[in-house]
Amino acid sequence: MKKCDYCGKEISYMEQYCDEDCHRNALKYYELQEKYSKVFSIINIICVFAIPVGLFIFSFRSDIGFTMMSFALAILGLTIMLLPFPVENMISSMKIKKAMKVTRIIGAVLLLLGIILIAVDFIIFLK
Repeated sequence: MKKCDYCGKEISYMEQYCDEDCHRNALKYYELQEKYSKVFSIINIICVFAIPVGLFIFSFRSDIGFTMMSFALAILGLTIMLLPFPVENMISSMKIKKAMKVTRIIGAVLLLLGIILIAVDFIIFLK
């Protein structure tokens, strides 16, 4: 059986979505992705490069490097939570709804890790 492209329920081979709600939600997702994909990519590129740069700077100036890495992780996690755009492989294997949920969980973990590191940063380096 074929599965709904949005929720993953089994449907007939003639359909793409199981009902109108799934079709509407899939269209919303694709519109959101089209509208914000460039912003999402730019923020991700900046944060993904800021993390290793922060680690490199950490070897010379531990306070600045750790702060840079912590904030980059928090911003990356927040961006992934607000704009959950999973890769195509995730969408094809899990369908849109579950892939967005998994992506949001990953974003929440990154945000939580960033917040913990920011708290550690303020506790250690402000003394």
